[in-house]
Amino acid sequence: MGAKREAIELFQRAYQSQLANDYEEAIELYQRSIATYPTAEAHTFLGWVYSFQDRYDEAIEQCLEAIRVDDTLGNPYNDIGSYLIARGDLYGCVRWFKRALCAPRYESYAFPHLNLGRVYEARGRLLDAARHYGLALEQQPAFDQAARALRRLQARLN
Repeated sequence: MGAKREAIELFQRAYQSQLANDYEEAIELYQRSIATYPTAEAHTFLGWVYSFQDRYDEAIEQCLEAIRVDDTLGNPYNDIGSYLIARGDLYGCVRWFKRALCAPRYESYAFPHLNLGRVYEARGRLLDAARHYGLALEQQPAFDQAARALRRLQARLN
């Protein structure tokens, strides 16, 4: 079996362990996947598991590794911003969300828009927050979390 195929299989097993909340096994499998054939996705997902354990420094380091492997993937930028929010940094996170929005390879730009909306709302920049919630909905019209946030904010602004 080729290294890339083996890494994909390990990644898939890791993700299943992650979904089953078996984080230690997920960590081990993601690490094995990375050792076999490093991908930005495996680093990002390993960081995601670390974040479930409140290991934000390690999560951020994995996202930085993901960016070193492939700087076109948007997920690690968004995730770093999210981890900074979790650590209480409502200023440093903004540049990471903006970088996620510029990444050419990202399945849903709605997430960094939602996160920017959350940050701007928390910082009292309500019009900026509303704009980003609206942009999240433009990207993904059925994004319930963004729709609820926008309605809540519109009620505050009226």
